[in-house]
Amino acid sequence: MAQSTSGPGAMPPAAAAGASGILIALLSSAVFGLSGSFAKSLMEAGWTPATAVAFRMGGAAAVLLVPALIALHGRWYQVWQNWKTIVLFGLVGVAGCQFFYFNAVERLSVGVALLLEFLAPVLIVLWMWFRTRRRPGTATMLGAAAAVVGLVLVLDLAGDVRVDPIGVIWGLAAAVCLAMYFFITAKQNETLPPLVLTAGGLLVGAASMVLLGLTGVLPTGFTTQDVELAGWVTRWWVPLAGLVLLSTVLAYVTGIIAARALGPRVASFVSLTEVLFAVLWAWLLLSELPGAVQMVGGALIVTGLILVRTDKHTDVPALGGEAVPLEAPPQTGGSRRL
Repeated sequence: MAQSTSGPGAMPPAAAAGASGILIALLSSAVFGLSGSFAKSLMEAGWTPATAVAFRMGGAAAVLLVPALIALHGRWYQVWQNWKTIVLFGLVGVAGCQFFYFNAVERLSVGVALLLEFLAPVLIVLWMWFRTRRRPGTATMLGAAAAVVGLVLVLDLAGDVRVDPIGVIWGLAAAVCLAMYFFITAKQNETLPPLVLTAGGLLVGAASMVLLGLTGVLPTGFTTQDVELAGWVTRWWVPLAGLVLLSTVLAYVTGIIAARALGPRVASFVSLTEVLFAVLWAWLLLSELPGAVQMVGGALIVTGLILVRTDKHTDVPALGGEAVPLEAPPQTGGSRRL
């Protein structure tokens, strides 16, 4: 008879898988939170938001292209059947969210810009309430109220430091774009590998930024001058490489793995730590830290989002600071397969 190798203090396989999934989700949030700091260092050196987004998406798409082709296994009909999803994901979930967020980062602190984008679930709740005339659950109402109060504190209207209103508009535009993405991809698609959707969306997003730049619709420009990061002067390609490899490729891939290991709901809770990581990275890399009132407002927004996510009577899509195609496979016998 085979003997179990598990000792008295051994962690059950399900618990071990859940713990590793949480660690991977935290890694995804940490590297996603780096994007604002990397992008801001480039924009302070003379890069435009459109150029930073185009390089970020184009570089990440190039890295993910070969793995995506391997995952596709020559089934090109899957791409053709889902071309609308790929295009919408690229234009709204990738290009729109990143472009508006980077514009907000250009005028606001990284933490404030990301908190504005994270209001997307609250916008979804308000829109569904307006459209269906059905009052959300009590937890959702309390969460939405807490998020609105938090937003007022984050803007710190009575404080000494004035928040750029144009930056606020950009941040709210990112939130609207993220909310639209959630509606577009509300139905999970099991006919297209997530890696293919990610690479395809990045290609579409990069192409759209390049096209808008070439036609003069969006201002473009970059510089090869050295940039300042973490108090050090470094080459321009250092934050760009971090933006592509860490904040995009690694962040998206680990986000998908975490969602498959934990499920969209748990993964969405862990993704709230992206705000904390973004503030931490901005402090370490840019010497940028929100004021005390803004920190309290941020805590209220995160608390409000947690209340919205815990309300089982309100169906709100999984939350993510940047849209990631999270496609969790169906559960079988209480376990989740990767």
